Amino acid sequence: MAPRRVTLTFDNGPTPGVTERVLAILERENIRSTFFVVGQNLSTPAAVSLARDAHSAGHWIGNHTFTHSVALGDRPTADYAAREIGDTQDRIGDLSHRDKLFRPRGNGGRLGPHLLSRAALSYLLAHRFRTIIWNSVPGDWKDPDAWVESCMVQVEAQHWSVVVLHDIEGGCLPRLPELLRRLADIGVIHEQDFPEEVTLTRAGEIVSMLPSYIVD
Repeated sequence: MAPRRVTLTFDNGPTPGVTERVLAILERENIRSTFFVVGQNLSTPAAVSLARDAHSAGHWIGNHTFTHSVALGDRPTADYAAREIGDTQDRIGDLSHRDKLFRPRGNGGRLGPHLLSRAALSYLLAHRFRTIIWNSVPGDWKDPDAWVESCMVQVEAQHWSVVVLHDIEGGCLPRLPELLRRLADIGVIHEQDFPEEVTLTRAGEIVSMLPSYIVD
């Protein structure tokens, strides 16, 4: 059987006191990932410095909306989409990946019509974002006792896992080394890129968009 492939991603930061420690762990293991940042978090020099440190270390910086409050499909206006996506991209600035990576809010890691509105999809296509979802949400922020085991079950069940973790207080940090050891024990290959099945849009085109991801 071919080795499992794993792409680690970190949402909702940067968080001073947490993100730098996540970066140190990844550096020790020579793993490169993507940090999907929340735009309003980039309002302090300390947080901006963390994003720059991640970028300098070879991690990709993606857009995870400005407020991370109401999912785009739950507030389906053009103005809201432009603020949540565009204002965050402005703050990311020169740290942006060339593909302009974007991840919608999932309301607890769920996939469904709350992900995108028609207006949000139009904005992402017009501005040539690569929209990335996920296929592994072990729940590090809500289940500290079981999320590592949940992640291992999800990884072993599929060929390529795109894992959502969180560089926030109460997120993955305390058990991240344990997860990486267990992934190494089963011989996973760490990838930084994303498979087509979690890529909804890219370069102004729809890639793997299901109708159930867009509110009518």
